[in-house]
Amino acid sequence: MDMSRMRSWVAAAVVAAALLPVGTAVAGPTEPERAPAVVRTTQGEARGVVAADHRSFLGIPYAAAPIGELRWRSPRPAAAWTGVRDATNPAPGCAQPAGLPMDRQSAAEDCLYLNVTTPAVRHDKRSLPVLVWLHGGHFLLGQGDTWGGRRMAVDGDVVVVTVNYRLGALGFLTQPDVGGSGNFGLEDQQAALRWVRANAAAFGGDPGNVTLAGQSAGATSVCAHLAAPGSVGLFHRAMLQSNSCVTPLRSREDAMAGTRALVTAVDCEDDGAGVAACLRRRSAQELVAAAGYPGQSAWEAGPVAGGPVLPVDPAEAVAAGRFHRVPVLVGATRDEYRAQVWGMERTDMLCAPEQARPCGLTARQYREQIRAAFGAQARQVLARYPLADFDTPSEALSAAMTDFQYAQAVLDTALAFSRYVPTYMYEFADRDAPFFAEAAPVTFATGAYHTAELPYLFTVDYVRPFSAAQERLSDVMVGYWTAFVHRGDPNRAGLPSWPRVDVRSEYVQRLAPGSVGIGRTEFARDHRVAFWRSVTG
Repeated sequence: MDMSRMRSWVAAAVVAAALLPVGTAVAGPTEPERAPAVVRTTQGEARGVVAADHRSFLGIPYAAAPIGELRWRSPRPAAAWTGVRDATNPAPGCAQPAGLPMDRQSAAEDCLYLNVTTPAVRHDKRSLPVLVWLHGGHFLLGQGDTWGGRRMAVDGDVVVVTVNYRLGALGFLTQPDVGGSGNFGLEDQQAALRWVRANAAAFGGDPGNVTLAGQSAGATSVCAHLAAPGSVGLFHRAMLQSNSCVTPLRSREDAMAGTRALVTAVDCEDDGAGVAACLRRRSAQELVAAAGYPGQSAWEAGPVAGGPVLPVDPAEAVAAGRFHRVPVLVGATRDEYRAQVWGMERTDMLCAPEQARPCGLTARQYREQIRAAFGAQARQVLARYPLADFDTPSEALSAAMTDFQYAQAVLDTALAFSRYVPTYMYEFADRDAPFFAEAAPVTFATGAYHTAELPYLFTVDYVRPFSAAQERLSDVMVGYWTAFVHRGDPNRAGLPSWPRVDVRSEYVQRLAPGSVGIGRTEFARDHRVAFWRSVTG
């Protein structure tokens, strides 16, 4: 540039600067802003942990402790506190037995807490979308802090909230003279969503852009909230992983029958002071022991259709289109039931007392399990799933039960939603997904088992390390999930296209590493959906 042009440029810059109001800075590149370690919630200030790339706030109460007179009552608001609350350690999970390697045994009733993870750096002033995660565990197990939100928060630029809610007999007891709805766990989740609406902005989140997501029992909970009147407006997208909305919930009559079994188990049926008073005297440990472990008790935990919290069964609501109309992402793993069979191989259900665990399913036990599950239709099922087609009887049982309990129901759920709202369906199909690091030996290949997809989305510490190809799949899945959280559509630049599912194409996106890869999978064919529709039709 010659000197005359340089002088002209400088003069113009000086004039332009002179025209700015006094005290106005000349705009330059926006510097990233470090998010603070202390936030002010509606209850008071909380101090979390700020790492290089994320912030975490653990053990924040979203409702009052449901103890004493508040046991078996709808959640009440959490009390305010003075000073700065320490939010650097998780709170205990709600009372529960020992479970899978990621679960922690607990006797706590003071357990209505949540955890918030955000990016540590804000690149602009935009509010971030919020993902609220409801854990699984048959409504008997689990805690929110197992599911670390760092990956999705940092890579997807979202706020992740994970929630504890009451479980087992303390969360889903249906006994009118004890009080409440019988759906206390669902009410806890609604209270957590209201807390998010009131406090998301304090963490940089957008209360008008909330995705409610869950896996297994958490997905059943999402189904319930899609039909629950009290959940209207509390979320704007829904994710359902490894469970369906087309299987009816327990009826109130079934729930009452189960409660009678529980009352007998805690020796309250003949108590002179009355059943309600007797149940209130029982400790959390006694109630957890009486409720038992999933599948090993006459009492079943979970939401109940009927009553003010959930007047209409979600299956009926979805079929009729009478649900909260939000975009939906739904899917399953390729080998869901292998986790359950692994659990069976470790128990007296299959093993003689003198046998070492695990003991593989025998051909005779396979036939017995199919007959017990399907009765008069067992012969058809055995013919469709012959042992000769599988490496072990355990894998044969897993295939039949995966297709029956999960595949058909999840596909039918996706198709039902697709009639009313944008819907995307996936199958997680990594047949070499890392298994539990501290698990006992397994007698068969665990495949893409129930919960296998979760370490690809969350930061966890209970599975074996990923391969390089699995790390790449994890990156893709986090991209899809967080794109959906942002816009209700998993598609984003740089990722393979993911078309919607509909009744014409029944498109299902396969999620697998390496040569199997990402793309369309023939889900209905692979899982014999037409056969199961003919059997259950």
